[in-house]
Amino acid sequence: MSMEQVIPVILLLGLLGVAVASDLRSHRIPNFLIVLGLALGLAGQAYAVGFSGLGDGVLGMLIGFGVFLPLYALGGMAAGDVKLMAMVGSFLPPHYALWTAFFSLIAGGLCGLLLVLIRGQAQQTLGRYWLMLRARAYLAPAADEVAGKPFPYSIAILLGTLASGYFMFTSAGV
Repeated sequence: MSMEQVIPVILLLGLLGVAVASDLRSHRIPNFLIVLGLALGLAGQAYAVGFSGLGDGVLGMLIGFGVFLPLYALGGMAAGDVKLMAMVGSFLPPHYALWTAFFSLIAGGLCGLLLVLIRGQAQQTLGRYWLMLRARAYLAPAADEVAGKPFPYSIAILLGTLASGYFMFTSAGV
């Protein structure tokens, strides 16, 4: 792997690290961080591949944004998480942006499941889901249920980015 390929990876992982730290500390991801990341991702794409790279970065950004936007609209995710996924997508070609978004969703589901199991709320959570299926309606989590608490989804985006990066580099023979 050349230095030209390493620099964007280091930048992206550094930005994600700052986002995770901020999300854990304050449940917020600064807009400045997102704008900086978008600028760096798109500039890196344009530098590496030219005009078509800039187009790939914009498309990757739109894919990351578009995959997560419905979850925000349904109330299952914060706006900062959607913007963060768009920022990650700006660093990637479109097909890798899509894989990264999907890996991030899988990581988020696994993290949520792990939290439910660690807190010993599997029976309570499954019971609520069973009632929702029977009632065909959404039932909000109880006040003490971990499923109703904010979750720093930036962790799942970082894990999804790492997983897709692993597959990207191993499939490319790097």
